[in-house]
Amino acid sequence: MLSQNEVKSILLDKLQKSTLMEVVKTEDKIHPIQASILRSMLFKTQSRFSDLNKSGLGSDHFSFHIGKLLELGLIEKKANKNYVLTIRGKEFSNRFDTETVTIEKQAKIGVLIVGRRKKGRQTQFLVQQRLKQPYFGFFGFITGKIKWGEPVKEAAARELKEEADLEGKITLAGIKHKTDYSKEGSLLEDKYFFVCKAENTHGIFKESFEGGKNVWLPRKEIMKLPNLFDGVEESLKMVNRKSLIFSEAGYYVSSY
Repeated sequence: MLSQNEVKSILLDKLQKSTLMEVVKTEDKIHPIQASILRSMLFKTQSRFSDLNKSGLGSDHFSFHIGKLLELGLIEKKANKNYVLTIRGKEFSNRFDTETVTIEKQAKIGVLIVGRRKKGRQTQFLVQQRLKQPYFGFFGFITGKIKWGEPVKEAAARELKEEADLEGKITLAGIKHKTDYSKEGSLLEDKYFFVCKAENTHGIFKESFEGGKNVWLPRKEIMKLPNLFDGVEESLKMVNRKSLIFSEAGYYVSSY
């Protein structure tokens, strides 16, 4: 029997995947002329058919593109025959670079969770070896995407439960902006992490799952691990301090 939180997590995951698929499908279908129409509508409350046809296309040709936008649910026609952006159309169009009229690629937003516990006199941290692409085999901490509409601490608690079957006290420790580059200098990943500390953890500890392995280790042993993610030491410093920290750094990676 699933708990209320588990049901909520499954429903949110399905909703996010559905929304993402709709966005991908819509982006695939958007013609440059349709994108230009949407851009124009960003700066008006309502638009007439003739005002939108700035490229001077024939009426039938332009009507085809208007029809496609109506079909995609990005615009609607009012009783006065003017066109307006729908709620979905506003959100979609607001992601345009208004100069190039293309969808702007943005950084990934996620959580990074550092579990911390006392084992006798020793302080240990929850380390995860990543066993999926990219960065297969690398060691770091539990990470995961923040779902649409999900509070940061709830995202951290969810990822901790999903990947280590643990619950605990979640505290925001810092924010990291991390960019990874290939040896040739091309940008591979652009990520913002809300770094969270997890203490007083309890539950049936999950040592392995599809995608990774978990282990508790002291700081000295962590720093000796092979294929250690860049920024691990920085994350440890964040969770060991009382003040909120922001960091921003770029790294050249040898393996991806």
